[in-house]
Amino acid sequence: MFRGVTNLNLDAKGRMAMPHRYRDRLTQTCEGHLIVTVDRDGCLLVYPLPEWERIEQALMSRPNVDRRVRRLQRLLVGHATECDLDGQGRILLPTPLREYAGLEKRVVLVGQGNKFELWDEETWVRRRDQWFREEEDEGEPGEGLDTLTL
Repeated sequence: MFRGVTNLNLDAKGRMAMPHRYRDRLTQTCEGHLIVTVDRDGCLLVYPLPEWERIEQALMSRPNVDRRVRRLQRLLVGHATECDLDGQGRILLPTPLREYAGLEKRVVLVGQGNKFELWDEETWVRRRDQWFREEEDEGEPGEGLDTLTL
């Protein structure tokens, strides 16, 4: 499980150093082979290859006569790009994906269980604060993130 929020920097070539706490696990589970693709919320999704293959198989097995399925296939699979950890634990993020998510220098890596989200830092802060406000506005007394039980 990948969890936590980590603030990072991209270097001039668009490389991001994967935090040490994830490197061993990524090396063991996928030999450092990652897939990066777009997300409709304006961030990038970073999957270990085996996890991506499960998602991709499930998505591509759906009937593409439904235009919503076809659109999702085009966006997620169409933008999916293989990015391998290098010897120093970095991944090179392709320019089109960086441009899509507005990634320049300061980024935020957010663990999401089986994958990561990669956000522009300013966008992340703005959206996070918006989500907290929405949660407060929508919640009934005694409901919300603070009382969430699964």
